[in-house]
Amino acid sequence: MTADPLHLSTNIPQGGPGGGARPPGPAKGRYLVALKAILHRELSRFLGQKSRLIAALVRPLVWLLVFAAGFRAALGLSITPPYQTYITYETYILPGLLGMICLFNGMQSSLSLVYDREMGSMRLLLTAPLPRGWLLFAKLLAGTLISLLQCLVFLAIGYAWGIRPPLMGLIAVIPALLLTGLMLGALGLLLSSLIRQLENFAGVMNFVIFPMFFLSSALYPLWKMAEASPALARACALNPFTQAVELIRFSLYLTPNGPALGWTVLATLAFAAAALYGYDPARGFTRSKG
Repeated sequence: MTADPLHLSTNIPQGGPGGGARPPGPAKGRYLVALKAILHRELSRFLGQKSRLIAALVRPLVWLLVFAAGFRAALGLSITPPYQTYITYETYILPGLLGMICLFNGMQSSLSLVYDREMGSMRLLLTAPLPRGWLLFAKLLAGTLISLLQCLVFLAIGYAWGIRPPLMGLIAVIPALLLTGLMLGALGLLLSSLIRQLENFAGVMNFVIFPMFFLSSALYPLWKMAEASPALARACALNPFTQAVELIRFSLYLTPNGPALGWTVLATLAFAAAALYGYDPARGFTRSKG
């Protein structure tokens, strides 16, 4: 049998989900051991792959340093909340690029889950004698923390480049980034419950990422989209990624945005519930495979 990469076997005896041998010690300790092991594994994997951090930053940096220079002259921006004055295009797209980082990392987490399933380590994880929802939450939290780390590095680069929101905004945006990471990570969990083979991942990823990113307010405001097509603008407004980007944007400038917060929370819960259902061996999308 494949060695347990999560190192749970020395702390939590294996058993069926909800059945089998129960690990010793209080329940709280078992939950924390599993959470710590999964977080350690995912963070160690990320920190051991420096190319992954570089790749995660290259995509938004290309938009920030290259495309923004060309779009700046072609795309005029009016004074709209949360901005109190005219802004550069680089300033406008910063929240969208932070969302891009979370989006791609959520898909990367989805890929790692599909890989773990093929290698057998996912089966070992899900057969640990702990609630399946808790194990999936631990994976989701680990991916979200990685997204947050990448976003903070990108914010530092943007600050050095001259994009400087209020200093308190750099702190206020952290909860918004965490919520965005949770939403997109939950979407990645859902996708991983549907994707059976690594070969199918690229097509599904492109089908999700590009419509989500380009049909949003990440690169251009919705009023600008409405000038070209009101129907397209409405589609962008319904995109949960748009709401997450707007939540990040308003948080950076210390401005409340209740609707964006509410829709982002709702999308997070919906994606997480669907992912939990998908990983249910009795009812979910993976039931035919066991």
